[in-house]
Parts: sequence; structure tokens; C-alpha cells
Amino acid sequence: MNKPYNYLFKFIIVGDTSVGKSCLLLQYVDKKFRNQHEPTIGVEFGAKQVIFKSKIIKIQIWDTAGQESFRSITRSYYRGSIGAILVYDVTRRETFENASLWVNEIKKYGNHNIVIILVGNKTDLSDMKVSEDDAKEMAKNNGLEYIEVCAKQNFKVDEAFQIITENIYKKIELNQLDLSNEKFGVKLGSRGSFIEDNEQEQENQKNNSICC
Repeated sequence: MNKPYNYLFKFIIVGDTSVGKSCLLLQYVDKKFRNQHEPTIGVEFGAKQVIFKSKIIKIQIWDTAGQESFRSITRSYYRGSIGAILVYDVTRRETFENASLWVNEIKKYGNHNIVIILVGNKTDLSDMKVSEDDAKEMAKNNGLEYIEVCAKQNFKVDEAFQIITENIYKKIELNQLDLSNEKFGVKLGSRGSFIEDNEQEQENQKNNSICC
């Protein structure tokens, strides 16, 4: 059972079909990988809780279909997300070139505070068609975070989600997000500080152990 949380962050995973979006989600949430994976039809969902700066953060992730026929469904999830994971396949140049189109779509339909990270997947394959320098330049020009991962080998998958989580949390610390309006992808939970809760529990145990 999931614990109560301090914050809920809603993420969306986008990118061309067959770049490994669903594999990325499965690896992050369940630490699993499937060699055979059917293309996503519409939207799939996953969730995970993490601890960051003594806070419990629940991350809800919407994995979207990359096919053009499902694009209208994908667009409906942009505005309700605070984070976007934009995935391309490092062995398919066209998926990287299409990333610019995805960025434009996210910025057009998403809320103005959305944090986007560009993720190059399938780095275990030798036939790479996109250099790290090209990807870094594209990310810099569009104001994106960037990382290369391998969902199959679980290489830097957690780090990719951690980067975007940290960037969103910084916005909270700087009071740049309206936490009273959860339609923008962030919801304030009911749980207090993880450390404070532990300290309170320890204090209660100490008091209960005192003999009268």
C-alpha cells in the first residue's frame, strides 16, 4: 500500500512510436524489461513514490502512444502534467529530429511551468545515429534537461526521473507553482515531513518507554 505523500507530481512520456517509452516506464516503476512489447494504444499509466529532501513524492506517469492517430488523445494530457519525458531512439535519427516537433507541441498544449527532459534511449546498441553533442545542443537551444539512458539495462533510468523531479521541486521552493490548482500537474498531499514524522514517532516511543 502506498504511503501518504507530501506532493503528487504528474508526468507524461512522449515521443515517436517504438522509442522505448513503455519500457522506460516499466523499468522505472517495476524494475522489469520486456523484449516483446506491443505499441501503446492511447495511454498507459504507472505510479511510484520516492523520497526527496525528506518529502514523500508520489509520481503519476502517463505513457502515451507515439502514433499520429492517437495524437489528439496525447494532447489532452499535456496541460495536466508538470513534467514531460521526451524520448527518442539513439539508433533512429528521425526520432531525434522529430523531438523538436514534440517540444513545440508540449509547449503549445502544456502549461507554462512544465519541465521537459530529453531522453536518448537504447544506448546499449552500437548503431548510434545521434551524437551526444547533437542532443546536448538541441536540449540547450530548447531549454531542456538531457540524459542518455538504456531502459533494457536499467542504465540511468532512475536518474532521468530524479532530474525532472528535482527541477520541479526547485519550482516549489521558489514559489513558482500554484499548489492550490492541481490541474497543472502538482497536488499538495496531507503528510508532513518524512524526517519530522520519524522524529515524532521516536519521541513517542521514548515517552511510552518511560516508567512511571
